[in-house]
Amino acid sequence: MIDAAYLAELFGLEGSTALVTGATSGLGAAGAVALARAGASVIVCGRDRARGEAVVDEIARANGRAELELVELDDPEQVDALADRVLARTEVDILVNAAGVFARAEATAQTLADWEALMRTNVTATFLLCRRFGAPMLERGRGKIVNFSSTDGFLGVPEQLAYNVSKGAIVQLTRTLGAEWIGRGVNVNSIAPCDFATPMIEAFLDQPEYRDWIMDAIPARRVGRPRDIVGAILYLVSPASDMCAGHNLLVDGGRTVI
Repeated sequence: MIDAAYLAELFGLEGSTALVTGATSGLGAAGAVALARAGASVIVCGRDRARGEAVVDEIARANGRAELELVELDDPEQVDALADRVLARTEVDILVNAAGVFARAEATAQTLADWEALMRTNVTATFLLCRRFGAPMLERGRGKIVNFSSTDGFLGVPEQLAYNVSKGAIVQLTRTLGAEWIGRGVNVNSIAPCDFATPMIEAFLDQPEYRDWIMDAIPARRVGRPRDIVGAILYLVSPASDMCAGHNLLVDGGRTVI
């Protein structure tokens, strides 16, 4: 027999508010829907209105609660404006930083402009969001933050210098904030997926050479599916993870084992 009350005590999010970036597609969208189905009210953040409205509609069809916020995370002023708007009307108990961009280039061909653009979205925006939404969490003495790193934050994958560095930075940001904030009631952890079938990398997975290389690199012999990520998200934002701090949870089909 399933003890629903026990599971709700460990993993239920009823009464909480979650803000998810990158929530208009891919892993962020899967996470937003999962959080809503676990009881949270979800603020869906992203760049694409049509995709965002589709995620909000999906949550509504599952009897969940969601609203859409459009934001360009590579612009610090827009990040601050987002925080101002949201915090003026509600407390945010859960922050999931799932937004990110991916790029491939041989190191000597990596332009400074492309490097800085990727860092603004993958690293600087994550830092700014943690700072703005983490501050009121610390004042209340409770909160959950989940950042998205990657297996590539641990591995020296060729022709992905900027991306690898950005995701390694997220690992260290998470470890530092995790150590600094857990004593004040705020858990900061991260998730490191391998390649997943999402719009961010679908163009690369269409390239036979890249796809075959990934299949050889992942012992599971497949890329991840969005639903493969939701258990990790729900664990790290729920009371079940109250003793986790600065942890990086690998969801990688064994990618980093060998």
